[in-house]
Amino acid sequence: MPSFNQAEFLISANRPVQFPPDKGSEVAFAGRSNVGKSSALNAIAGRKSLARTSKTPGRTQLINFFGLPDGDRLVDLPGYGYARVPEAMRKHWRHLMQAYFSQRRSLAGLILVMDVRRPLTEFDRQMLAWSQGVGCPTHILLTKADKLSRGKTTAMLHEVSSAVGGETSVQLFSATKKHGVDQGREALQALLSRQPLGGAR
Repeated sequence: MPSFNQAEFLISANRPVQFPPDKGSEVAFAGRSNVGKSSALNAIAGRKSLARTSKTPGRTQLINFFGLPDGDRLVDLPGYGYARVPEAMRKHWRHLMQAYFSQRRSLAGLILVMDVRRPLTEFDRQMLAWSQGVGCPTHILLTKADKLSRGKTTAMLHEVSSAVGGETSVQLFSATKKHGVDQGREALQALLSRQPLGGAR
């Protein structure tokens, strides 16, 4: 495993001025509330509690930066989209993430986490639009793959791959069953190294 399991918390940013120095490479994890984003990040990093997990959707309300030994970073983006979150908070999150995508030259890639049962929501499409707008390569994790039959997950994999096009790679993933963790690590390493990604997995 690369040094992901040595990631250490750096800072939680509520405003762009709080972002760490814009150097090296960083990969951001994004996902609508309740899709298992923090669990996916923890599984790929090989750490049980690097990112906060909660039964309450939308718990990640700030941009959390984690440093790697070589100076690169993992970034946990807010997972807004839950009905109980106040609209003022949603607007703040949108403005914060717009600033993040437009300002961070060190942003080397985005790992977009979707529930395989409900992919390509409005949130997912907004994330894809932001990443494509700044030329940021994206890898999609279709999480909770253990919740559907193999035939249905394979069908969703092909459906999402066709919808997002060949420049975005897509894979099935289950943090609970550890399915797809190695592939996720490979994609994360490729993004941090600014290497090309593959297609559907």
